[in-house]
Amino acid sequence: MIKKALEKVISEDMSEIWSILDSEEKRRIAENFTIHNFKKNQMIYAEGEEPEFLWCLLQGKVKKFKDGVGGRVQILRLIRSVQYFGYRAYFAHEPYNSSAAAFEPSIVGTLPMTLVEDMINKNVKLAWFFIHELSQNLGGSDKKIVNLTQKHIRGRLAEALIMLRDHYGFEDDNMTLRIYMAREDLANLSNMTTSNAIRTLSGFVAEKLITVDGRRICILNEPTLRKISKFG
Repeated sequence: MIKKALEKVISEDMSEIWSILDSEEKRRIAENFTIHNFKKNQMIYAEGEEPEFLWCLLQGKVKKFKDGVGGRVQILRLIRSVQYFGYRAYFAHEPYNSSAAAFEPSIVGTLPMTLVEDMINKNVKLAWFFIHELSQNLGGSDKKIVNLTQKHIRGRLAEALIMLRDHYGFEDDNMTLRIYMAREDLANLSNMTTSNAIRTLSGFVAEKLITVDGRRICILNEPTLRKISKFG
């Protein structure tokens, strides 16, 4: 099982990091790589816990989120396979400042951060890999802050739908998003109330931009949706 999981990591998006490791580093990863199975909505780690592992999503979908004022939840980021997550807090020497949970049944691999730190100290290319990843995430966070604070509701929801399309793609019909989200999750992703998300989705349906069937969303007019997302 570990060998199969590692092969998946190597063959997909993480081939870049694998290519900068020597044979001894690859052996250490193989010996310390652990696989975990999470049910839908099961917590992976919680805000305030001490970071111990580098997490790698192998299969499924994971959301990073933070509890806000009045019990409202803000989805910070959706993780897709194969992506690393949960390591920033370790590098910052602080507890997790957000939580992570499986958005659907998911398989996640872990490596002890003490091992990762030791490898980074001996491999400058690996250090630069994580610097690059952290820098990209920081840039994405800056962009999201501006969008959530300056865009109107229609622009925020359109942006969320486009992000889901770019992140996860379509089903075989080339229209249905390959992720099924409740209205509450869409609201939490777009920083709006659930009632506003429902109302805005209904407006997009009336404009024939999308169709909605339960949690299944089909995008009918992607160019217009991208235009709404861009101009807010």
